[in-house]
Amino acid sequence: QVQLVESGGGLVQAGGSLRLSCAASGRTFTRYTMGWFRQAPGKEREFVAAVRGIDGNIHYADSVKGRFTFSRDNVKNTVYLQMSTLKPEDTAVYYCAADPLGTAYYNPKSYGYWGQGTQVTVSS
Repeated sequence: QVQLVESGGGLVQAGGSLRLSCAASGRTFTRYTMGWFRQAPGKEREFVAAVRGIDGNIHYADSVKGRFTFSRDNVKNTVYLQMSTLKPEDTAVYYCAADPLGTAYYNPKSYGYWGQGTQVTVSS
């Protein structure tokens, strides 16, 4: 059974940093596209960052480019999202997702597996 478990969320002041982790289990995710999404209250789930399984390329949303860093440890079957220079508008529930087909990495509908989410709150 596929399981994704996020951790590392919390409360941080603007300008601070957090590192989110997503531990995957149930199968080998080396060739999967892995993504991070976020959802703020009253808003749609939005793309944050992803690594494409077919080529290993990493993509970021414009809103986080230069501040967030996606990384992947295939030995541990874990992906990370290092978030720096956090802003209040980064406040959201952050979700990890996995897509075996690696199609549209930016589209949440492409992902078949999701974690439960972890809350990130950035105070001003």
